[in-house]
Amino acid sequence: MNMENTKEIILISGMSGAGKSAVSRILEDMGYFCIDNLPASLIGAFVKMVETSGDVRYRQLALSTSAADFPEFLNSLKGEGLEMQVLFLDCEDKELLSRYKSTRRSHPLLLSNQANTLEEAISVERSMFQAYRQDSFLNLDTTYLSEKQLKARLVKYFGKRSEPTFSVSFISFGYKHGVPMDADLMVDVRFLPNPFWVEELRSHTGNDRDVYDYVMDNDQTREFLHYFLEFTNYAFREYAKEGKNHFTCAIGCTGGQHRSVAIANYLYEYYKDDYRCYLEHRDIDRDRKS
Repeated sequence: MNMENTKEIILISGMSGAGKSAVSRILEDMGYFCIDNLPASLIGAFVKMVETSGDVRYRQLALSTSAADFPEFLNSLKGEGLEMQVLFLDCEDKELLSRYKSTRRSHPLLLSNQANTLEEAISVERSMFQAYRQDSFLNLDTTYLSEKQLKARLVKYFGKRSEPTFSVSFISFGYKHGVPMDADLMVDVRFLPNPFWVEELRSHTGNDRDVYDYVMDNDQTREFLHYFLEFTNYAFREYAKEGKNHFTCAIGCTGGQHRSVAIANYLYEYYKDDYRCYLEHRDIDRDRKS
């Protein structure tokens, strides 16, 4: 398997009720692309998709699978040249019973008629894993772990290898088209010189070098970025310390094609090596009035 951007994959399995869903949520916050209970029949299609897409999200993957599909996943992925680790989640039977009774969920083996009672389902599932328990997997007993403690363990095991846990989305937009409702911070850059009033730049966008240079090679822009970066450098660092997972910074001009696009591009390039960054130009393909 030739995945240019994929460096590692975590295969998550173990006892049902031991915390696979919680682990997937935490790993997703750590920058992993997580898929829960992918059917074994789709492993080949999944591998082909990842191999051909070139999507940067697939550099770090986490797949969660059941006891029934675990052997097929393990054997299929072992031969794909991936840096694979297996995370096996376990939990005492008494705690598993308690969790199922408190959530009122049905055990997968009950749903598939492979057991008649919850106690039998747990016993059957444990026996299904018995042949693999001596393998060199990373075993994690979640019996007495809170979600906070579980997260701390996962960060300890995988955090150094993962991308930064704090991520930032930079979104350009045009005020004339409405403001993004999910923005944590909204910045109005309509005070900056407007390329729209330069005839040869009007039909271009902030993705074009001539417009980008027009916006950036300006004393007002330089002064604005000096003060703005002082704030965001401090704020992002403090948000990351406090455990915030994601921050959305929306940059707006009138139409969303020129100034906001250029500034969003600059901020993305400035921060992409420090945090997991995303870039979106919401209104760039709308009418070219700004």
